[in-house]
Amino acid sequence: MSKIDIIIVDDHQLFSKALTTLVNLIDNFNVIKVLKNGAEVVDYFSNNNLQPDVVLMDIQMPVMNGIDATNWLKINRPDVKVLALSMECDEETILAMLRAGAKGYLLKDIHPSVLKHALNEVYTNGFYYTENVTNTLLNAHGNISSKSKVSLKDRELEFLKHACSEMTYKQIAEKMFLSPKTIENYRESVFEKLEARTRIGIVLYAIKHKIVIL
Repeated sequence: MSKIDIIIVDDHQLFSKALTTLVNLIDNFNVIKVLKNGAEVVDYFSNNNLQPDVVLMDIQMPVMNGIDATNWLKINRPDVKVLALSMECDEETILAMLRAGAKGYLLKDIHPSVLKHALNEVYTNGFYYTENVTNTLLNAHGNISSKSKVSLKDRELEFLKHACSEMTYKQIAEKMFLSPKTIENYRESVFEKLEARTRIGIVLYAIKHKIVIL
């Protein structure tokens, strides 16, 4: 079986070296390049170098961060799958990374077996945020709905699509020509139906069921 090529993007050299060793020990995976920031990602792909199957992308980096680099890849190299690997666990950062095109999100303190599983899932299925989303993310942000597709009313569905954007709930209310209280009611209804506890949960549900394409 041919090797699955990986690029690691991280500005911490000690961590990236250790991660390289770990990934190379996983069956069929091979690290072909280590880059230090998003600008190096742009340079690498702009020069038509060997295209990897998966990019392991840090977020907080100098020159160009992982969110901007992932968004650049989504536009310019849409076939490249990005798996975020970061210490950042706040909801805003995770949502921004998923909107930028990341196919999954891991925290750096995960067990190596989780990394192996995530890499295989992203390579094989194209994503890693379904029922198999990491326990770390679940613990940090509450339950992420693994429900099969449920029936949402038209306005609830419209709210869900807007909730997958960068708009605040107040901005969603203005967009839908509704009061903030009505939007709050839609939010509670959608959260209850999807059994989600956070905005991340409903975004992942929408991605999984192709309600939105990020």
